[in-house]
Amino acid sequence: MKFRYKYKIQALLLSGLLLVSGACKDFVNINDDPNNPTVPVISLVLPATQLSMVGNMNGVNNGASSIMQHIVSSINRYQQTGTSFQDSWNGFYTQTLKDIETVIKEGTAQEQWGYVAVAKLEKAYLYSIMVDLWGDVPYAEAVQGSENESPAFESGAVIYDKLFLLIDEALADLDKVNTTLAISPASSDVFYSGNKANWVRMANSLKLKLYNQIRLSDPAKATAGIQALLTSNAPLITDNAQDFTFRFGASINPNNRHPWYTSHYQASKDFYMDQNMIERLFNNDDPRLRYYIFRQNPTAYIGNSSTGNGYYGRYPGDPTASPADNPRRATVGIYPAGGLYDNGIINNLPAAYIYLTNTNASATANRTVGVTDGTGAGITPLITNAMVKFIRAEAALTLNTGEDARQLFIDAITAHLNTVSSFRGAPAITNISGFVQMLARQYDAANAAGKLAVVMNQKYIALYGNGIEAYNDYRRTGLPVLGAPLAPLNSFPLRFYYSDTELSSNSAVVAQANDMQVAQQVTPVFWDK
Repeated sequence: MKFRYKYKIQALLLSGLLLVSGACKDFVNINDDPNNPTVPVISLVLPATQLSMVGNMNGVNNGASSIMQHIVSSINRYQQTGTSFQDSWNGFYTQTLKDIETVIKEGTAQEQWGYVAVAKLEKAYLYSIMVDLWGDVPYAEAVQGSENESPAFESGAVIYDKLFLLIDEALADLDKVNTTLAISPASSDVFYSGNKANWVRMANSLKLKLYNQIRLSDPAKATAGIQALLTSNAPLITDNAQDFTFRFGASINPNNRHPWYTSHYQASKDFYMDQNMIERLFNNDDPRLRYYIFRQNPTAYIGNSSTGNGYYGRYPGDPTASPADNPRRATVGIYPAGGLYDNGIINNLPAAYIYLTNTNASATANRTVGVTDGTGAGITPLITNAMVKFIRAEAALTLNTGEDARQLFIDAITAHLNTVSSFRGAPAITNISGFVQMLARQYDAANAAGKLAVVMNQKYIALYGNGIEAYNDYRRTGLPVLGAPLAPLNSFPLRFYYSDTELSSNSAVVAQANDMQVAQQVTPVFWDK
């Protein structure tokens, strides 16, 4: 693909994480010209694929998080343009996928099957996300450089079929290696440090996720695929230590901290906390509120007033201009961004609350945050133990896969609460089992449709930090029920807009570019029935 602008990414983030990983320590010994090696060094290219994948996901993740009322930014009014997600699209194609193909090609030539398998799984994961967000995208003809600068767009359904095969290819490659993937240094694999068992679990969990995603468009295939995984005892992610999660660092220079942290623990703020999300947690006695949201001012409230409890966010779709409120509005907390845990007194907690309480709270905990508060060592959760169990619970309820949906629901919530509770030194959530049993009683009291609603509502809360999966779930299930935006400018977007640079430079689509773009807002992705 030929793009008309210089590709930009969070260079400091990428270089900083590469330094942290130690992946560059042998670079000077490649050949006579270390700045221009004649053969790609896959131990250097592999971590670049992982870092750029997550770095480029930030834009689309923020957009999806805003649409799904995890945060509030301009896109929550449903008005998108060809530049809304341009950086992510262009970055995926010009950097991430290009480097992935390099690892696959060179790793195959060198019979370095561990590298090949990891790259194929990254490719399958990333393309699945791109189909989920954009629908039809370039696939077979993509990232061929000057050989094909105008690749054809392929149907999302066709690409999904190819991804199932690609995952199987990766699993076959993994079978060619022993317990370790011979990735050296191990830090070249930012996700799993070359652990074969964890990559096998990720591969099967990705298949599970994709089968569940197509359960409306192809229920027979979805059911057969999920049951095959379960009956064969294919290893899945079943423990928090196996999560497919990207972990940011705490370095300031070079900067490798969580992007939400870097955009909020400074004088300015890129977005607001979503008032609907705050109220969803507050009104349900949910202890995760103190981890998700940090209040800078204990009495600030909507409209920059001083008559509230510090949970000063915005309702989605609010068209009014922002006042000078950066030092007062609520901001991101310790989970998932690596900010501060909110141990301040909440001044209007109902006396009946058991789990969200003021026990051991401090009257001096809340303050205007700065660059030395917290660490920024947050995470981007991609496929986690909790997500996998929620998926299995949904499949059990909707596809009759034979598993115990209630127990999976309980296990999913427990897994997520344990992740949040132990996050980077935050105080532990007390009485996790009691909170889980409270939610289990809600599940028990519901009818069949209500049980699915309870499951999807809790998954939505647990997906805070990964708005993409929440966006996928909502389009597939219509759950959870979201608050109506105050002043939407368009209908709910069923797909993201394409990159303007793609549509204006790709001769395969330039003639119908305008029609394609307009259709994105209202055309369901193939699995959205």
